[in-house]
Amino acid sequence: MNPTALRFGLWLLVTPLLIAALGLGFKGLAAVDSSLFFAWGYFIEVLIAGLLQGVMYSLVALGFVLIFKASGIFNFAQGSMVLFAALTMVGFIEMGLHWTLAFVVTAAVMVLLALAIERVVLRPLVNQPHIILFMATIGIFYFLDGFGQTLWGSDVKVLDIGISKAPIIVAEGIFENGLLINSFDLVAALVGAVLVAGLAVFFQYTRVGRALRAVADDHQAALSVGIPLKTIWAIVWSVAGIVALVAGIMWGSKAGVQFSLALIALKALPVLILGGFTSIPGAIVGGLIIGAGEQLAEVFLGPIFGGAIQDWFAYMLALVFLLFRPQGLFGEKIIERI
Repeated sequence: MNPTALRFGLWLLVTPLLIAALGLGFKGLAAVDSSLFFAWGYFIEVLIAGLLQGVMYSLVALGFVLIFKASGIFNFAQGSMVLFAALTMVGFIEMGLHWTLAFVVTAAVMVLLALAIERVVLRPLVNQPHIILFMATIGIFYFLDGFGQTLWGSDVKVLDIGISKAPIIVAEGIFENGLLINSFDLVAALVGAVLVAGLAVFFQYTRVGRALRAVADDHQAALSVGIPLKTIWAIVWSVAGIVALVAGIMWGSKAGVQFSLALIALKALPVLILGGFTSIPGAIVGGLIIGAGEQLAEVFLGPIFGGAIQDWFAYMLALVFLLFRPQGLFGEKIIERI
């Protein structure tokens, strides 16, 4: 059996036990400290909100995984690609295009952008050390950040594609007053699930996907067996651009299209450290852990520590993983001969 699939299955089995243990722990804290409130319905509601927020983090992390699998580098520019895609789509909508047509045109723009990056930036750097490629992505980040502002302005923009944000009340017969769930987050979770399923099939069962994995292992070896490196990089950057567009739509619809979206890459980094830089399922699991963990910690531990746990929880958890399992939950342990 595939080791990644086995680990994923084990996590599905262990997760309910971990959730129950967390709930009992928070219940015990509430019994000791009267300033804390705990109810199982409230706990489940906060947990679901965190999991759905984690899917949003995973949408951004997927773009990083794609680039890392193909080139072995951390694409610092993914956050600015999310922002640029969202700005471009809003710009076309403001020109009078329907959002579906604006999506298609923006997707074409992101593909052209990917081809330009491959031709102008990446192709001259074939077989260069990874640190050189990483520095190139930093340059791309600042270029897209400034170029997007030049084209579309720096004002906060509203991106509305008709997804309802009305709350949904479920499980009224199980919990008192039911559970309150944001319908927009449910749609985002569904989009994320479809995207992950498609990317997993693409990497595992297509010829291009296998070529991508070969390129990630060794550029020179891939070239020696006839894999066209420039074509592979163009494809993977194009796919990463589409993923950035989807993430930009979801985040822009939820929080508005603003330049702080580019900094979302900083929250995706702990997700990647937890899940593994080369694993698509790991990006999803890592996002779910970060999203649920920071929400639960903020609500149930915030009163003890003074709040603002969401600002640092993800990075402290990532630090723990770096100390004890640096390859992440689903990443591959690399052993090199020296």
